[in-house]
Amino acid sequence: MSTSWLATNLVATFLLPPGNGLGLLLLAFLFRQRRPQLAMSLGLTGGLLLLVLSLPVVGRALVQRLEAPPVVPEQVLEKAKGAGAIVVLGGGRYREAPEYGGDTVGNETLVRLRYAGQLQRQTGLPLLVTGGTPDGGEVSEAEAMARVLRDEFKVPVRWVEGESDNTRENALKTAALLKEAGVSRVLLVSHAWHLPRAALAFSRAGLEVVPMPTLFQGGVPTALDYLPQADGLRASRTALHEWLGRFWYWLRG
Repeated sequence: MSTSWLATNLVATFLLPPGNGLGLLLLAFLFRQRRPQLAMSLGLTGGLLLLVLSLPVVGRALVQRLEAPPVVPEQVLEKAKGAGAIVVLGGGRYREAPEYGGDTVGNETLVRLRYAGQLQRQTGLPLLVTGGTPDGGEVSEAEAMARVLRDEFKVPVRWVEGESDNTRENALKTAALLKEAGVSRVLLVSHAWHLPRAALAFSRAGLEVVPMPTLFQGGVPTALDYLPQADGLRASRTALHEWLGRFWYWLRG
């Protein structure tokens, strides 16, 4: 298991929902006798934070502000001109899946693979999959991705980069592989909310990037979207995690 991945996720646990709200509630409990007014303020803030961030309408709005512009099917061939590869970023694994006999791709990764397969059939470009084993395990994200693309989607994979632990390492290690193959322009596939930061990392690694986003947060809100739900909290966590990632990239230049 990667120590940097573990440290990053431990910090994120306390900064992101529900950890941030629960942390304030815990502080309120600890200060309830010595500083009752402070405890009340902390408790109200923590409870309100959890309530607001659990509303689907809030979570979706936060995610939408991060999203790259969509590419409709009619634009794909134009966007693909001059590109030498399609690069798909890993989005997590389904560890020790009993029905598959071991590690396989997680839900978010599967969404990216589906779109990458469609792009490959449209353009004929070779595929590169990237993602390591930051949380441990025997099979890297990239290996699991390649297996699903080949066996289930019947799409060939030319390069498998299975050593990287994060988006920045995805970019650096992928760029090294593709430069050896003479590829400098790529179609980059990831979630719409993740692609702006990912594209920046790949550009800094020396590649010309064409963002190809998937899974947008759209649709007209319903009455239920204004009620607290686990999906709302999950969307808010995703958005705030990405904002933290962008801030970290900015700090590192």
